Amino acid sequence: MPDFNCNHFELFGLSPGFAIDAEALERAYRSIQSEVHPDRFAHAGEAEQRLSMQWTARVNEAYSTLRRPFERARYLLELQGIHALDPNNTKMPADFLMQQMEWREALAETRAARDFAGLQRMEKDMRIVADNLQGQLAALLDEQRDYVQAAEVLRKYRFMEKLLAEIDAAYEEIE
Repeated sequence: MPDFNCNHFELFGLSPGFAIDAEALERAYRSIQSEVHPDRFAHAGEAEQRLSMQWTARVNEAYSTLRRPFERARYLLELQGIHALDPNNTKMPADFLMQQMEWREALAETRAARDFAGLQRMEKDMRIVADNLQGQLAALLDEQRDYVQAAEVLRKYRFMEKLLAEIDAAYEEIE
């Protein structure tokens, strides 16, 4: 069993990076969970049961972080001492801010018109933008090691995730 205080990548035996082997993560997660799951310690002493619960929570948190691209990128930046979502750093390029306003306005209009096909087109376009940002994150984190630029791209990616969630909510309103 790894050290309780190791980082999430070490916990699962993975190299730190944005691009990870999702199957290896899944296998490592299941293997560790089978070792530490509270059911295995049902008849153990109180201290062992408590430790099992702590390990289970630790493993679940690490797995949840690494399997989601946004959280994985944020965690990688934190390992470098960069807190990309620091509320004191909301810097965003002016062109992206303008684009955000245009996208939000388009979503509001599409939602008000109850335009299902328009929502589908918008979702497709926004997924392309989000995928491109994810590709930029991979390059900046894994190849270029440009963590400052990666933090800016991560903030853009965060916006895109929120916008896609709003599009999902709009589908529910229209249906």
